Amino acid sequence: MNRPLRGLRGRLLIAFVLVTAVATLTTGALTFREARVAVLQQSQDTIIKRLRAHVDGLAPGIAYPPTQSDLERVALEVAAAEPAQNWRVLATYRGLRATSRPQDTFAELSADMRSAVGSRRAAVFQRVRTDGRSSLVVGLPVTFGEPAERPASGVAVFLTVPQTGEQGYVDALVTAIGRAVVPALGLAVLLALLAARGVLRPVRELRRATRSIAEGHLDTRLAVNGSDELADLSHTFNETAAALEESVAELRRMEARARRFVADVSHELRTPLAAMSAVTDVLDEDAARLDPDTAMAVRLISGETVKLARLVNDLMEISRFDAGAAGLQLDDLDLAESLRRTLAARGWQDTVDTRLPGPGELRGRVDPRRLDVAVANLVGNALRHGACPVQLRLYAREMPNPADGTVWAVIEVTDSGPGIPADVLPHVFDRFYKSDTARTRSEGSGLGLSIAAENVRLHGGTVRAANRPEGDGAASGGAVFTVEIPLGKEEPEEMEEPEEKEQPGEKEVREA
Repeated sequence: MNRPLRGLRGRLLIAFVLVTAVATLTTGALTFREARVAVLQQSQDTIIKRLRAHVDGLAPGIAYPPTQSDLERVALEVAAAEPAQNWRVLATYRGLRATSRPQDTFAELSADMRSAVGSRRAAVFQRVRTDGRSSLVVGLPVTFGEPAERPASGVAVFLTVPQTGEQGYVDALVTAIGRAVVPALGLAVLLALLAARGVLRPVRELRRATRSIAEGHLDTRLAVNGSDELADLSHTFNETAAALEESVAELRRMEARARRFVADVSHELRTPLAAMSAVTDVLDEDAARLDPDTAMAVRLISGETVKLARLVNDLMEISRFDAGAAGLQLDDLDLAESLRRTLAARGWQDTVDTRLPGPGELRGRVDPRRLDVAVANLVGNALRHGACPVQLRLYAREMPNPADGTVWAVIEVTDSGPGIPADVLPHVFDRFYKSDTARTRSEGSGLGLSIAAENVRLHGGTVRAANRPEGDGAASGGAVFTVEIPLGKEEPEEMEEPEEKEQPGEKEVREA
C-alpha cells in the first residue's frame, strides 16, 4: 500500500505539497496577523481619539475635586456621546466611582489597568474576552489646566466597547484564508505531478533503455533534450552504451574468429589423421613381428593417434555447438533399449550395472545419436575416473511442476570411486577442465562432459554432478551424474483410445 509513496514520484509529490502547505499556512498566518492588527489598531485609535475628545470637552466643566454627581454626569455624557457604539463608561476619583449603567460592576477592568492609568498621563488600553465576546477596555486620566501644565488629577475615565464588528472582520479573514489553502494545495499537487512527470520522464526512458540493453539490444540510445543534469545523464548513458556496443562487437568478432580457427584446424587435421590412423592400423597388425622396442613405439604412436583423433572430433563437435549449427534429429525411441545399445556398442554391458524399465515402458522423442553420445561420455567418465561398480539407472517422473503433466526421463550414472572434491564440482562441465589432482587416471580430452552437457541442453534438459550421500568429497562414496530430459505431456487414456482404433479398410491399405 505504501510502496508508491517510496518512489521518486511520491517523494516529489509529498515534497511539493509540504512546501506549498507550509508556505501557504505561513503566508496566511502572517497575512492574518497583519490584517488583524490593522483592523484592531484602526478601531482602537478611533475609539481612543473620540474618548479623548469627549473627555477634553467635559474637563473644563468638572469641579476639582469632583463630587459623585460630577462623576455621574461625566459617565453619562461620555456614554451618550456615542449611542451607536454601545459604550459603557466608568468615572473614578479616589474612592468615588460612577457608571453610565446602574449596577454595572465593570468586571472587565483589571487592577493592573487601574494602576497603569493612575501612574500615566496617556491613554491605556487592553483587549479582554469574556463569555466568548471580545471587548476593548480603555483607561484615560483626566487632566486640568493648560496643556503644558496638565498635572495628574486622579480623575480617570474607563471605557468598555464591544468589538463585535471587528471580530466579524477577523472571522471572515480566517474563513477566507482557510478557503485559499484548499486551492493552493490543489495547485501544489498539480504542480508536483507536472514536475514529477517532467523529472521522471527521462528516468523512465533511462530505465527502459537499460532494460533494452540488458535484453541484448546494444544499439539502444536516449534522446538528449536540453542541457540540464538529466540531459547530461542521457548523454553519458549514450556514450557508455556506444562503448559497450563496440566492446561487445569486438568480443563477438574475436569469438567468431576463434570458433572459425578451431573449426578450420579441426577440419584440416581430419585428413592427415585419417591417413595416420590407417597407417597405425597396419603397423598394429605387424607389431607382433617387430622387435620389442619398435613394437612399443608403434603401439604408443597408435594410442596417441587415437587420442588425437578423438580430440579433433570433440573439437569439431564443440565448434558446431558454438556456431549454433547443432540440431536435433528427433525420433520416437524406447529409451531403455537405446541405453542398452549404447552399452553394447562399447562392450560395457557386462561392466555397468543397469536398472532400466522394461521394454516399451518409457518412450520419448529424442535424438538417438546425441543421447548416445551424452550417456557414453558420462558412463566412460565414471569407468575412467571412478571405480566399479558403475550403475546406470533410468526412470520417469513429473517435474518440476506436476500440474502441467510433463514427463521427464531421469538418467543417473553412479560410480563407487572417491567422489568429486567440493572445489571441483562447479567446474566438472567446463571445457578442458581435468580433475587430475583428485583422480589418478585421466585419459580424456577434457571435452567429454562438456559435450554431454551441450547435448542434454539441446533436448531442453539439465545435467548436474554431485556426490552420493555416503561420501562428502573426501570419503569414499562415489559421484553421481543426473540427466533430466523432458519427454512431453502424458496423454490421458481416453485421448489415446481413438488413435488405437482402425477404420475399416485401413489395415488392408497399409499392408498393400
